[in-house]
Amino acid sequence: MRLYSRIAGTGSYLPPRRLSNADMVTQLAAQGVETSDEWILERTGIRARHFADDGVFSSDLGAQAARQALEAAGVAASELDLIIVATSTPDMVFPSTACILQNKIGANGCAAFDVQAVCSGFVYALTLADSMIQTGAARKALVVGAEVFSRLLDFSDRTTCVLFGDGAGAVVLEASDKPGILASDLHADGKHVDILCVPGHVNGGQVMGNPLLRMDGQAVFKLAVGVLEDAARATLAKAGKTDADIDWLIPHQANIRIMQGTAKRLKLPLEKMVVTVDQHGNTSAASIPLALDQLVRSGRTQPGQTALLEGVGGGFTWGAVLLVL
Repeated sequence: MRLYSRIAGTGSYLPPRRLSNADMVTQLAAQGVETSDEWILERTGIRARHFADDGVFSSDLGAQAARQALEAAGVAASELDLIIVATSTPDMVFPSTACILQNKIGANGCAAFDVQAVCSGFVYALTLADSMIQTGAARKALVVGAEVFSRLLDFSDRTTCVLFGDGAGAVVLEASDKPGILASDLHADGKHVDILCVPGHVNGGQVMGNPLLRMDGQAVFKLAVGVLEDAARATLAKAGKTDADIDWLIPHQANIRIMQGTAKRLKLPLEKMVVTVDQHGNTSAASIPLALDQLVRSGRTQPGQTALLEGVGGGFTWGAVLLVL
C-alpha cells in the first residue's frame, strides 16, 4: 500500500505586541526616518505587524504554534517521529531551533532539525517531511515555520523595516492511505544571493559584515511573480491538475502586488487567495502556515478542497506544494 501524508492539524501564534503603520511612522520619526501609513499601504498592502519582546525567540513562538497544531490533530508530542523547523532567525548558531523547540513541547527523542530557505522555508520543510512519511521514515511529523525578523531590521531603511514581522505557524502531518500532499516543486538559484540577504556572520566572537537585512525590492519583485507561476504550474502538472482545480491559493505573504500578480497569472479570482499580509506583514517562513491556519480556522474550507501553497525568498529560493485540505 502506498503511503501519503495528510495535514491532521494546524496552529499559529503571533506575539502580543502589535504595531500598526501609524505606530511605525511614530517610531521611525523619532529616529529621523520619514514614511507614512499611505506610503506603506500603497506599496505593500501592510497595515500592521507583530514584534516579539526581548528575550522571546523563534522556538518560543514555534512552540506555541506547535501546541495548537498538536491539539487540533489530537496528537501527543511524545507520538512525533520528526520535527522540522523552517527559520532564518534561529535561537542560536547551534543547536538547531528544532531541538530547542522539541524540548519545550516535550517531544524528546524524535529526529529534529532546521531547514533554511528563508521565505520558501516552510514549503521546503513540508516537502521534506512529506517525502520522509512516504518512505516510511516517519509517521507523524511536526513542521513549523517560526521567525523573529524584527531582530534583523535596519530601522534607518524605510524601504525594508516596515515590511517584516514576527510569528509562527505549524502543521502536523500524518501517514495516510489517502492522498493529502499531491505534489511539490522546489528550486533555487544562488546567483541572486545579493538581492535579499543578511550578509553578516560571527567570527571570533565578533559580528563581521552587515548583520541587518538588505533587499533590492525591484529585483525581488521582477523575479518573484515569474518563478511563482512556473512553480505553481509545474506542481499542478505533477499532480495532473489545472488552474481550475485550485480552490485556495496560499502564497507567501510578502507583498500584496506580488500576490495579486500571481493570482492573475493563474486566472484565479482574488477571493480564492488567502491574505494575511495586511495584519501580519512579511513573516518569512512563518507566513504560509500562519495563513493556512487562519484559513482552516475560519470555517471557509470544505473537506476535499485543494490548496496551493507557494513561496519565494532569499537564496534565491522558490517552490510550491499542492495539497488536499
